[in-house]
Amino acid sequence: MAEIRVENLRKQFSDFVAVQDSTFTVADGEFLALLGPSGCGKTTTLRMIAGLELPTSGRIRLGGEDVTFNRASARDIAFVFQLFALYPHMNVRKNIGFPLLSQGVAKAEIRARVEETARLLRIDHLLDRSVSGLAGGDRQRVALGRAIVRRPKCFLMDEPLGTLDAEFRDVMVRELRELHNRIHATTVYVTHDQMEAMAMADKIAVMNHGVIEQFDSPREIYDRPASMYVADFIGSPPMNFLRFTSGLQKGARSVSLRGVPVGVPEVHVDRAESELALGVRPEHIRFSDASPLRGRVYGAEYLGTNQIVSVETGEGMLKARVPADLSLKTGETVGLTLDSARLALFDCASGRALPSSLYSEARHG
Repeated sequence: MAEIRVENLRKQFSDFVAVQDSTFTVADGEFLALLGPSGCGKTTTLRMIAGLELPTSGRIRLGGEDVTFNRASARDIAFVFQLFALYPHMNVRKNIGFPLLSQGVAKAEIRARVEETARLLRIDHLLDRSVSGLAGGDRQRVALGRAIVRRPKCFLMDEPLGTLDAEFRDVMVRELRELHNRIHATTVYVTHDQMEAMAMADKIAVMNHGVIEQFDSPREIYDRPASMYVADFIGSPPMNFLRFTSGLQKGARSVSLRGVPVGVPEVHVDRAESELALGVRPEHIRFSDASPLRGRVYGAEYLGTNQIVSVETGEGMLKARVPADLSLKTGETVGLTLDSARLALFDCASGRALPSSLYSEARHG
């Protein structure tokens, strides 16, 4: 396996810029998820790493070698597609072994490597079965096996679980991560599903309109989103935003919402009078009769172990994750207590998070 280094990668189709100056590194043996909605540039980025698209500018290094303009066949990578791309007239054994056959590998070695790969994927009992009769999850394992058997420098996967139903997808998420742990493969995985990315990846690159908004671990992206876009994309429900207009001085430890002071992590910049947003995750909100910050209950979604309560405030609607046994009525006024140590502040004009002690802790502790 090998490190993947992407430097100032850009892809432009006529007047449309699909990927804008992306720079990131996937360490040897690391699992990276490229996450974002359709059209954000994640698949184009993957295809450039694979050699299926040539970049307009920038560099791609694989294991220290500059492969920017190498053909896909010269990059020693394995690509797993969303639609499996299996040969229906071949059985499982021949599908997995076909890349080795194409390379002229001896038959005895092909047989040994195919059987080793099948055992790794727990499909050794299916080797002589036709792929056309397999369930979706097993067909995906065959596609993975055909990639693994080559022992490439890295694996590239383009939404490989997208066609599976929810039950199979949950199983395959666990198995893909377990497989990664066993073979320690450098992997780049494209998905629009935040749950897949959070469950499998060591690092996540959240993309938006061809730009990487944040590149970090799942925990850092969830706890300390770099932008309102990231905060809104990650989380179910996503982060709440309470908008207000104010000026802040460096060292400030509170903001005012309708005249009510709300504690925040220490602000590290001066900010002139501007529109700001206070970001708070649903689980960092509590209801307290003593709190002067008030809202009106709009509705509740019962989830068994907890409930998501929607509350109207003067700064916008927010959702709170509270105990399931808390009794609330629609239209009831409630007091809101926010966990001051976990709040983020954003500039609404740029959408970027303001530097604060919350983000300093992310870098130093």
